Amino acid sequence: MDSLFDTQAAKHRAKVAPLAVRMRPRTLDEFVGQDHILGSDSYLRRMIEADALTSLILFGPAGTGKTTLARIIAANTAAYFEEVSAVTGSVKDLREAIKRAGDRLALQEQRTILFIDEIHRFSKSQQDALLHAVEDRIVVLVGATTENPYFEVNSPLVSRSRVLELRALSDEDVAELLRRTLSDKRGLDDKVIVDDDALDALALTAGGDARVALTSLELAAQLAQHSKESSAARGDQDSPDDTTCNEARFKPEVRITLQLVQDVMPSRMLPYDKSGDMHYDVISAFVKSMRGSDPDAALYWLARMLHGGEDPKFIARRILIFASEDIGNADPQALLIAEAAFRSAEIIGLPECQFNLSQATIYMALAPKNNASCMGIVNALAEVEKGKARPVPSHLRDRTRPGSEEYGPYLYPHVYPNNWVQQRYLPEGLHRGDFYTPGKVGWEKRAQDRLDEIISQQSNEDSS
Repeated sequence: MDSLFDTQAAKHRAKVAPLAVRMRPRTLDEFVGQDHILGSDSYLRRMIEADALTSLILFGPAGTGKTTLARIIAANTAAYFEEVSAVTGSVKDLREAIKRAGDRLALQEQRTILFIDEIHRFSKSQQDALLHAVEDRIVVLVGATTENPYFEVNSPLVSRSRVLELRALSDEDVAELLRRTLSDKRGLDDKVIVDDDALDALALTAGGDARVALTSLELAAQLAQHSKESSAARGDQDSPDDTTCNEARFKPEVRITLQLVQDVMPSRMLPYDKSGDMHYDVISAFVKSMRGSDPDAALYWLARMLHGGEDPKFIARRILIFASEDIGNADPQALLIAEAAFRSAEIIGLPECQFNLSQATIYMALAPKNNASCMGIVNALAEVEKGKARPVPSHLRDRTRPGSEEYGPYLYPHVYPNNWVQQRYLPEGLHRGDFYTPGKVGWEKRAQDRLDEIISQQSNEDSS
């Protein structure tokens, strides 16, 4: 039982706690967003309400409610709830927590829910220490992580848990949370007025992160209060009538304007993790937008990466790959432009190289597309890896070794008309067109014309 001192200390901590902590949802009904996993008939909601939870791994961006959800589970379960820090915890701490859970289960028949925040920070040996306890249901694991657990958490531990993804909150979700905070007694208790455009800006600039939104609101409210107090101290207030004075005396509201929000957070904080899922999702969208010949979409995803602090050389490398993989010889100039963009990223760097990347991105998006070069080597490699071991035709072999005079004659194309002569270059069993099929746009169309010309010459020689 907590002492009077503990209760008082808790009250004092709550009084100075950040707004985001004070407004942490206490029940599932207070939880904002994540309807795809917490809807009225969802698996997770039913398991929490029935107190029949199985091991879970929650992953998603910061500020989406992973830790909050764990604390709601703690408040709605008869099981013992224990938390181990993934930052400061050790294998010894885990083993001690598992031993206590085992004793609790054996002596009191009480389950233990073990919550591990940022579980991906645990080493492999620490994660391995959980395996048997999770498998034998000595503990019910609730792990939370901002990283993809399929890459960052041991596969055996993932297979013993249900993985649930929490998504970034929508701007509407964040706005709802802000409005609730303005009126809630734990929040600003109707003592702060926020202009509509300021509320929209707070929701927008949070980038789907509830913690960022509430922190910005708190800071804006503090600045508004300070501005009002400073104005009153200077005597700058207009001379109001008696009614206004009385209203102000009994309802000391402060006002948050759009300018205040812009002072607190001048730019939108979109989530972008240079080593996580968002990194791969955005670069994937960037490449697919160029492939789909949409320069506006490609520029948007380029801007997302630059805004998130992505290495410009990483972006330029992907453009360089794209020039051959998706454009190829439909426009050979694309490779030169991509190479120039990469050099600019190396030599010039940000911020100026963003113009070079933009130019290259637009060129790639609008260039004719053909993956014949890409598929040519893919098909040839597949034959090399899975086909027969085919010898080099004797007339194509090196002539400097002893016995080469017995090889078949090699016909030198440059001494023949049009610098071409009919001669077999593929190993036996393979034929022209097995790997490379030209496209129908750009230089690739010219390549097809040249192939048709060669085939025509070959046919003429065969008939003569």
